[in-house]
Amino acid sequence: MTGYIRNTDMLLGVMGDPIAQSKSPLMHTAALKALGIPGAYVPLHIAPGQLGEAVQAIRTLGFRGVNVTIPHKIAVMDYLDKLDASAVAGGAVNTIVNDNGVLTGYNTDGIGYVRSLKAEAVPDLSGAHILVLGAGGAARGIISALLQENPASVVIANRTADKAQELAASWQAAGIVTGAAMENIAGMIPDADIVINTTSVGMFPYPNDTPVASGLFRKGQVVSDLIYNPLRTRLLEEGLQAGCTIHGGLGMFIYQGAYALEYWTGEAAPVDIMRQTLLEAFGVSEPDMKMLKQGNNI
Repeated sequence: MTGYIRNTDMLLGVMGDPIAQSKSPLMHTAALKALGIPGAYVPLHIAPGQLGEAVQAIRTLGFRGVNVTIPHKIAVMDYLDKLDASAVAGGAVNTIVNDNGVLTGYNTDGIGYVRSLKAEAVPDLSGAHILVLGAGGAARGIISALLQENPASVVIANRTADKAQELAASWQAAGIVTGAAMENIAGMIPDADIVINTTSVGMFPYPNDTPVASGLFRKGQVVSDLIYNPLRTRLLEEGLQAGCTIHGGLGMFIYQGAYALEYWTGEAAPVDIMRQTLLEAFGVSEPDMKMLKQGNNI
């Protein structure tokens, strides 16, 4: 693979604001060790005003690549040399690969999320009515991937309705996509087969927050949350209490990271080791895993 010499240390990282809560360094460090690749994966706390300098530093410091998380997934596109088709389609970047100073942006969020959702909760997404909460970088990649599964409709709800409607308009050729204000979701949730939270509401250190008021879910729906810390958010807890199938963000987090690692190394990612490392970090034992699932998914 261009830009990667197997017998040299591989420098990787994740850029975000905040970043202290990220488990990416833990997961990727274990993956590099399992692959026998010397190197390091480090957290990079980058404020929005520092993004341009940070991207240039990837070249200067010789990073093989970085992941990009909230709030930089869209803005970072302006600083890259190339964009993969996945980034163009999703309108966001979560993975950067450095090939001898040429930076290419990819989006592994979408494929990672859909792989997890189909494996853990909904094997067939065709004909589904989907409600997506949020219109940020993560939502873009996920909606792009979801539309390839032929859902009946996708509704994007966002605090700023104009942003949701603008995003929906960009996908009119790919399916039935509409935008709406987050304040109106009470009237939209009953019609949804799948509700997906792509916002950071409910993420550690604010696990008691939720983007959806209590009592809106109905039995038989799928409630999915991209957040993986905590493993079971308040949103998922309330979905479970309402008789919904719940789907947490751990699987997506693992798969998006696995695809990124494969871009950087050219080798198959050790997915099982990545998953086990995260579960151990959260202190989840095998009996706990069975309790967490109980016919649903974390």
